[in-house]
Amino acid sequence: MDVVLGADNATTRDFLSMLPLTLTLEEFSGREKIGYLPRRLDTTGSPGSDPEDGDLIYFVPWGNIGFYYNSAGIGHSAQVIHLGTYRASTEQLDRLQGGYVTVALTDP
Repeated sequence: MDVVLGADNATTRDFLSMLPLTLTLEEFSGREKIGYLPRRLDTTGSPGSDPEDGDLIYFVPWGNIGFYYNSAGIGHSAQVIHLGTYRASTEQLDRLQGGYVTVALTDP
């Protein structure tokens, strides 16, 4: 699955500095697949967001990333920082759940 990173901000740059990394993803609330990072990201000056399906986000309070696939009814939050967007079906996301996933930077 490819992710296109969004805005150039402290959080996105800090996330990139961690790559490559291996995470375990889990289902959360029928809305997203989440994975916990080895440390918290720098959020200085990074704006909150109004998540949409297909967004990769960083959730500040828990220090995790999330792949949203069912964002209906979720509004803007200063605690949800948009990292990028991805294209994957729910079935593709389900295959990632429970196993180790390697996140790496690649050239387009």
